Amino acid sequence: MPETISEPGQNDALRLSLNSDGERHTLLNVMCGFALIAGIAAFALALIVREHLAATILGMVAVGVGLVGQLYSATREERIVLVSGIVAGFVGMGLGIAHGGF
Repeated sequence: MPETISEPGQNDALRLSLNSDGERHTLLNVMCGFALIAGIAAFALALIVREHLAATILGMVAVGVGLVGQLYSATREERIVLVSGIVAGFVGMGLGIAHGGF
C-alpha cells in the first residue's frame, strides 16, 4: 500500500477551510463569518460605554445567527467558528446591557 504513505513535504502547505467533508456549504460559511465578525465587533463596541446600544443589538444578532448556524452546521470547523462568534457576541451583549442596554 504505497499510496497510504505520504512523503515529507508533500502536504506541508497550511490549508484553512471550513469544508473538511469535501462538500461546499456556502450559506453556512457566510453565517460562520458573520457570527464571528459580528461577535468580535459587539465585544469591541461593548468596551466603549457610549456604544452600549449598538453592542447590545449586534451581540443579540451575532448570538441568534450563531445559534441558527449551529443547527445546520456540518463540520467541526464550522462549529468552532460559530461557538467563538456566539461567545464573543454574548459577552458583548452582556457588557452592552450592563452599560445601559436599550
